[in-house]
Amino acid sequence: MNFNNMKTSNPAMAKMEQASMSLGPVDEFIVDETQRMTVNGTVNKTGILLAIVIAVSAFSWNTILTNPSLGYGLAIAGMIGAFIASLVVSFKPHTAPIGGPVVAAFEGLFVGAISAVFEMRYPGLVVQALGLTVAVMFAMLFCYRTGIIRVTGTFKKVMTFAILGIGVFYLVSFIASFFGAAPSYFEMGNNSLFNIGLNVVIVGIASLSLVLDFDFIERAAEQNTPKYMEWYGAFGLMVTLVWLYIELLRLLARFQED
Repeated sequence: MNFNNMKTSNPAMAKMEQASMSLGPVDEFIVDETQRMTVNGTVNKTGILLAIVIAVSAFSWNTILTNPSLGYGLAIAGMIGAFIASLVVSFKPHTAPIGGPVVAAFEGLFVGAISAVFEMRYPGLVVQALGLTVAVMFAMLFCYRTGIIRVTGTFKKVMTFAILGIGVFYLVSFIASFFGAAPSYFEMGNNSLFNIGLNVVIVGIASLSLVLDFDFIERAAEQNTPKYMEWYGAFGLMVTLVWLYIELLRLLARFQED
C-alpha cells in the first residue's frame, strides 16, 4: 500500500467563498428566538460534527492498523465522498442538517487513515498536530474578537482567491496522480525548502480561513437567519479545522526527516 501520493482533505471547494459571499435570500424573517440561528447553537453543532469526525476517524485508524490493505480505499472513499457532499451542502445550505454529518463521516474516514499512516512513521506526530490545531483555532479566535485581524472586503477577496488557488492545486494534483504525475508536495518524506515554504503558506491560509468562518457565523446570527444555518456554519468551521489539521500534520512530518 502506497500513501506517498495521498492528498490533503479538500477545503470544500464551494465553501471557499462562504465567508465572503452574502448570505443570500432567506426563506422568511424569523421572529421566534427558537427558530433563529445563534452563535451558541452553531458552537454546539460544531461539537457534534467534530465528534462524528473523531468517532469515524477512530474506526478508520483501527482498520488501517489491523488491515493496512484497506487503508488506501478508506482514505480515497473518504476524500471523494467529503468533496461531493461538501459541494451539495455549499450550494444548498438547507441540506446542512443532514449533509453536515455526512461530510463529517467521510472526512473521518480520510483523517483516520492518513493519521494512522503518519503515526506509524512518526510516533507522536498526531498528538502534536491536534494540539497545534486547537492552539491555532483559539489564537485566531482571539485575533478576531480583539480586532487584531479585521475581516474587511479586501481581506475577503484576497482570501477567496487564495483558497480557490489552493483548491485548484489540490484538484489538478489529484487528477495528475492518476497519470503518475503527482507533485512532490504530496510525497511523504519530501522536505525540500520549496515544499516546506508552500506548506507554511497553506497552513497560514487555512488558519486565516478560521477568521472568515468566525465572521460568517457571527454575521449570519445577527441577520436573523433560519435555524438550519447553524449546521451550515458548523459545517464550514469543521471543514476548515480538518484542513488545517491535515496540513499541520504534513508540515510537522517534514521536520522529522533527516
